[in-house]
Amino acid sequence: MSGWLTVIGLGEDGPDALAPAARALIEQAEVLVGGERHLAMIPDGDARRMTWRRPLAETMDDIRALQGQRVVVLATGDPFCFGIGTMLRRAFPDEEMVTIPAPSAFSLARARLGWSADEVVGVTLHGRPLETIRAFLAPGQRLLVLSHDGATPAAVAAELTAVGYGASSLTVFAHMGGSDEACVSERADRWRAVRVPDLNTIAIECRAEGRVKRFRGAPGLPDRAFENDGQLTKREIRVQTVSALDPRPGALLWDVGAGSGSVAIEWLLSERTCAAIAVEREADRCARIARNAAALGVPRLKVQQGAAPEALELLPVPGAVFIGGGLSLPGLIETCWARLAPGGVLVANAVTVAGEAILADWCARHEGTMTRLAVSRARPVGRHLAWRPLMPVTQLTLVKTE
Repeated sequence: MSGWLTVIGLGEDGPDALAPAARALIEQAEVLVGGERHLAMIPDGDARRMTWRRPLAETMDDIRALQGQRVVVLATGDPFCFGIGTMLRRAFPDEEMVTIPAPSAFSLARARLGWSADEVVGVTLHGRPLETIRAFLAPGQRLLVLSHDGATPAAVAAELTAVGYGASSLTVFAHMGGSDEACVSERADRWRAVRVPDLNTIAIECRAEGRVKRFRGAPGLPDRAFENDGQLTKREIRVQTVSALDPRPGALLWDVGAGSGSVAIEWLLSERTCAAIAVEREADRCARIARNAAALGVPRLKVQQGAAPEALELLPVPGAVFIGGGLSLPGLIETCWARLAPGGVLVANAVTVAGEAILADWCARHEGTMTRLAVSRARPVGRHLAWRPLMPVTQLTLVKTE
C-alpha cells in the first residue's frame, strides 16, 4: 500500500496553521498516532486514536499492524529534526511514507534571533546526558539546544559556568509559535534557578572566560585531558591513529584494549555522527574510560568490559577497528579482521618486537601500510632543553576490500 502512512508536523499554533491538504489528511485518517499534547489539538472525529508507548519500538509494531489503513502520525515541527521521523524511516520503506513538516524549533529560534543556518549547530538534550553539550563548546560558537524539560536551561547554565563559559548568553524560547510564547535571556553565570515550561529551546552564544578547557576542534587533545594509569596513546601518536582510522559519518569504531579510551573519544569528537565501543578487560579502566568520555563531552561512548576476542562476539559490525594492545592474544587480530565491514579500516599499534612481527606478517598478507612513528619532546636538562624520545610505535593500516 503506497503512502498509507503520513507524518504531519504540528506547531504550537495547531492544525489551523496547516495547509488545507494536510488538514484534509488528518480529517480523513482512520487512525491518528501521537502524544497526548498533539492529539488534544485535533477535534474529535471518527478516527481511532493511539498514543506513543514506551519503548517507542513497541508503537512501531502497532503501526505496522495498521498497514492498509489511512494512518496519520502527528509530530512536533519538523519530524526529521531530532524527531520521530527518523525512527519511522528506519521502520518503514520510503515508498510507504509521506511527510509534511512544519517549521522546526531551530528554524523558529533562528528567525527570532536573525541567525543564519550555516553559523549555528543544533544539539538535543532530550533523553541524553547533559555532558553531551561539552563536545560543542568553543569560543564564538552558536548553539541551539532542544531541552529535555523545564529544568534543562538552569542545568545548562550551571554546566557552562562550571567549564569556564559562564559569560555565554542564554536565550530560552518556550512554546514558540503559540499564544503562550515566552522568552527570557541572561548570562549563564547569572541564570536564575527557575523552571521554565517543559517545551523550550535554548540559544547559546558561547563566550569563554580566559583560557578554557578545549573539548573540540583539531584532533589531538593534550595528554593531561585524559585521566589515565599510564595506558594512554600519546597525543602525537593519537592524531596519526585517528587520521588513519578515517572517521566517516555514521561509522562505528571498536577501540580494542582501550586503556583510557583516548582514541575512541577523539574519534567521536572528530565526527558528530560516529559511534564507538571501547573494549577493555579491567573494571577500573572501564570506569575511567566512562569518566573521560563524560568529561570530554561524548557520554555516548559505549564501554564493553571483557577480554578480547571473546568480548567482541556479540558487538555490532564495525566500520573501523583500532587495536591498541593485546596483539599477541590468540585470535584477536583474526577476529577483528573477520568482523570488520567491507571497506572498513583496521589500525593496530605495536611497541614491542613481537607485536611488530605480527603487524609485518599481516601487512605482507593483506597489502597494508606500515609506518614507524618516532616522537621526541623537548624537556629541561639543567638550564637547557634536550630531546627526550617517546617509545617508538609501529602502526599497521589495512583496508578491507571485500
